[in-house]
Amino acid sequence: MLPVAAHRFRTASLRWLLPAAVTTLMAACSSRQPPQMPQAQVGVQTLKVQRLAVDQTLSGRTVAYVTSDVRPQVGGILRKRLFTEGQDVQAGQVLYEIDPASYQAAYDTAKGDLAQAEAAVLSARPKAQRYRTLVGLDAVSKQDGDDALATLRSNEAAVIAAKASLQTARINLDYTRILAPVSGRIGTSSYTPGALVSAGQSEVLATINQLDPIYVDLTQSSAQLLQLRRQLDAGQLKAVDGKAEVTLQLEDGSTYARSGTLEVVDAAVDTATGTVKLRAVVPNPERLLLPGMYVTAKLSMAVDEQAILVPQQAISRNSKGEAVAMVVGSDSKVAQRVLTTGDAIGDKWVVRQGLKAGDKVIVQGLQKASVGAEVKAVEVSQTAAAGTAANASPSTQATAAAAPKAD
Repeated sequence: MLPVAAHRFRTASLRWLLPAAVTTLMAACSSRQPPQMPQAQVGVQTLKVQRLAVDQTLSGRTVAYVTSDVRPQVGGILRKRLFTEGQDVQAGQVLYEIDPASYQAAYDTAKGDLAQAEAAVLSARPKAQRYRTLVGLDAVSKQDGDDALATLRSNEAAVIAAKASLQTARINLDYTRILAPVSGRIGTSSYTPGALVSAGQSEVLATINQLDPIYVDLTQSSAQLLQLRRQLDAGQLKAVDGKAEVTLQLEDGSTYARSGTLEVVDAAVDTATGTVKLRAVVPNPERLLLPGMYVTAKLSMAVDEQAILVPQQAISRNSKGEAVAMVVGSDSKVAQRVLTTGDAIGDKWVVRQGLKAGDKVIVQGLQKASVGAEVKAVEVSQTAAAGTAANASPSTQATAAAAPKAD
């Protein structure tokens, strides 16, 4: 009987101890907290306002600073061409010679006519003086005295006319030597020696272009001009001191080494195109720029004293196609901002609305950041951020580069 009693006692004890053990085990498990995930680390840049030159890119063509057509002022046969086509000439340099024979003869005739008129005056003057004396003595009639004086006056007038004729003949003779009216580079000659030319002909002999400096005529839409003026009037932008600087990009994609200045903004809008003509002056001592070249000009017309620049890799698009950026707030939580973007400046975008100075924009680790999540923000340098952008995948770069185009 004793073994049976002992067995019953052990069974009863186990029935009492088992629930207590289970309760104790569950309490121990419930007292343990699940391990917390470490905060994601993201790289941020704290935005600052910057002084930014507001540039406008316009297209246009180069125009000679001075253009002069060479034309004959007297007719005749071209005897010589005295310049090399495509070379620089100086004002007053002889370019062509017209056969001067007939003009030399006309000059000699005019010279003889003048001598004859002057001789007549030499004869008439003492005669008029003598007749004046004789009239006072009543030795001759007053009519004879008047006739002698009239003859003198007529001969003196003939001298004046002869001098004018001689001057005209001299001018025409000089015109047989066709001179360069301005300094510059002369083009090809339309006539060769032996050709007949005439005064007032429509076709030019050659054209001289003054190339240093050179004009650049640009076109700007009237809407762009109005927008710029409104921003200046509202104080959003500040006009540059002095004249706006102009830099040129040539047709081959190269940048022209010398910068110019904006000189003229036309006072009227072209009704056919809705554009305004702007004229810049650019130094051209090497004569690299020739009239008629197509160029793209960048004009620094204003300054934004409160510009916000954001690295390209920090901007993407949401499902609505809006440009957005992720920022870390003072509570270390991630928030999304919808942006209004402007132009691209190097590897950054100008942000017009949505961000301000002091905002911490995420530029590294965007894949770790979700709206509302707590993150650890680590400030990164602009150089490091630029390196991240350069090493980004093509799809990531394409998304960032497309960001401002819809705004």
